[in-house]
Amino acid sequence: MRRMAGAVGSLAAALALLCAVGSEARAQTAPPPPPSSATATPDNAVLLTVFLRHDQSRPLAELNAQLAKQGFYKAFPPPGIEVVSWNVVMGIGQVITLRLPAARLREVNRVLEDTAWGAYRTEFYPTYDYKAVGLAEHDKAR
Repeated sequence: MRRMAGAVGSLAAALALLCAVGSEARAQTAPPPPPSSATATPDNAVLLTVFLRHDQSRPLAELNAQLAKQGFYKAFPPPGIEVVSWNVVMGIGQVITLRLPAARLREVNRVLEDTAWGAYRTEFYPTYDYKAVGLAEHDKAR
């Protein structure tokens, strides 16, 4: 009987833990913040390279129809987010580099989750602008 009571207690503790973890996971699906008016400045800007990998098991027309249905091109990029480059890379999909205030990173992520998933697998690479430093080092090394 004691063994059974201990097992029930352990089961209850595990269930409570799962409920707590479940509520944390639900917190991640909160509605996106309202679009921000924050603009990128030298002290707050990040570059974000986004890989949108095509689902190559489906024809392009089907992928484009899904993107239209989900409102991808209407919502992405969010207003005020600078597109630095947007390329199609054969065999991969689209590679987009954005410049944005760090505070708007979640907003960009949510737009892609809501409108690109299904047609694309997404990968994100936050970066910073190193061009001036790299070129200065190159010039100094000459």
